[in-house]
Amino acid sequence: MASQEIEALSAALARLPGLGPRSARRAVLWLVKNRERALPDLLEALDAISQTLVECETCGNVDTINPCGICADVRRDAKALCVVEDVADVWALDRARLFQGRYHVLGGKLSALDGIGPEDLNIASLIDRVSTGEVDEVVLAMNATLEGQTTAHYLAERLEEHKVRITQLAHGLPVGGELDYLDEGTLAQALRARRPVG
Repeated sequence: MASQEIEALSAALARLPGLGPRSARRAVLWLVKNRERALPDLLEALDAISQTLVECETCGNVDTINPCGICADVRRDAKALCVVEDVADVWALDRARLFQGRYHVLGGKLSALDGIGPEDLNIASLIDRVSTGEVDEVVLAMNATLEGQTTAHYLAERLEEHKVRITQLAHGLPVGGELDYLDEGTLAQALRARRPVG
């Protein structure tokens, strides 16, 4: 049996996404074996981030500065706004370096089952940003789930009164995907979104 402190560290790591109890124990063992060089850096990084982490008041992203680095970047197109459900979506899209505009994090998605309504999301601040007239296009980058699409539809209705182009990410066949491995929902969406060849 490990000490209470080691068990507590394993339990804390196991709560992280992507780490189960076995992976957490392996991480703890690695940290114990490499404690002279790994632990000081890890503790310093955790302490620094806990002291400086803030939520961007403009978009809802998480960074160590406010406004965040994306909102503060003058090279970005302020007329294009990509709306996402979560901070992880911002990081995934920005890592691809395909969208050069700014972002808006809703902080979740509409879900009647979970009791999450429009007032629980950052929708009012999105409407405020669009109502300034500085945004030309709003890209709705919701996940391809029932709740994600419900959220996108709700936002499109709310944004209709503003002079802004509303677009949505395409859904359907993944690159390299084979038809016989795809679920019916993906196939249906791909058929609905079909386009002319040539």
